[in-house]
Amino acid sequence: MIKKKVNDKEPWFLYRANLRTKTLIIIALSAIVIVSILICGSLVGEIPTSFASANQMPSLEHLFGTDWMGRDMFQRTLAGLSLSLTVGFIASGVSTLISVLLGLFSSFNRFTDEFVAEVIDLFGSIPHILLIILISIMFGGGVMGVIMGVGLTHWTPLARVLRSEVKEIKTKEYIHLAENLGKSKVWIALKHILPLIVSQIIVGVILMFPHAIMHEAAITFLGFGLPPHDPAIGVILSESMNYLSSGYWWLAFYPGMSLLIVVLLFDFIGENVEKLLNPETAQE
Repeated sequence: MIKKKVNDKEPWFLYRANLRTKTLIIIALSAIVIVSILICGSLVGEIPTSFASANQMPSLEHLFGTDWMGRDMFQRTLAGLSLSLTVGFIASGVSTLISVLLGLFSSFNRFTDEFVAEVIDLFGSIPHILLIILISIMFGGGVMGVIMGVGLTHWTPLARVLRSEVKEIKTKEYIHLAENLGKSKVWIALKHILPLIVSQIIVGVILMFPHAIMHEAAITFLGFGLPPHDPAIGVILSESMNYLSSGYWWLAFYPGMSLLIVVLLFDFIGENVEKLLNPETAQE
């Protein structure tokens, strides 16, 4: 009898679990961490200032230290991550809606398919950050400007995948039978095509979150995103640049590392959800 080799790097509670159980545990733990950050960050109110406690290094009293105004950096980081997650969720929803509509629209006929392909290539050819900044400014900046800027630019990868899947589905026999029976293009798209691309939509929208969050932080860091009074990660990192030369490394290190961890958690969720939805690995 061949025994399964135990991976020493895996936690003890995953030793005897099969791949499906491990995948579900990883998804659940990652989701719990993200939801906890979102809830705790939203509960952080006005962070008090205390100039007597300004620029203190990380300690048990202030886990991430304090900034130049004596504000607790742990609370600011939680609030910033919560705001970034909220913007990322809404922007990803906007991008997903655009991707699904274009993907289904491409199924109507050859001309609509070519039109969708040209639109995807057009938006994909424009530098991403530049397009986000322009759209954000057009919508007046602030939270709404960032949401629209990120949401209207992150749909191209998912739309390209959905268009490819739709083209393959349209070659199936039951699609031709539905057309011969006089069913409309909209009916076929909603009844036959949409249910078959749900798995791609789910994985695509999860993997879209980290890109949306990173680009929101990037344009805010450059000064084109959220206003300075909002506790966004981009604002925190931008302000910390003025103090790094003085040795206050914790002002940028902990917020930046926290943002990276959140992005990696979304990647873990996306990769493991894809395993669950993949017929080749779903039953392992």
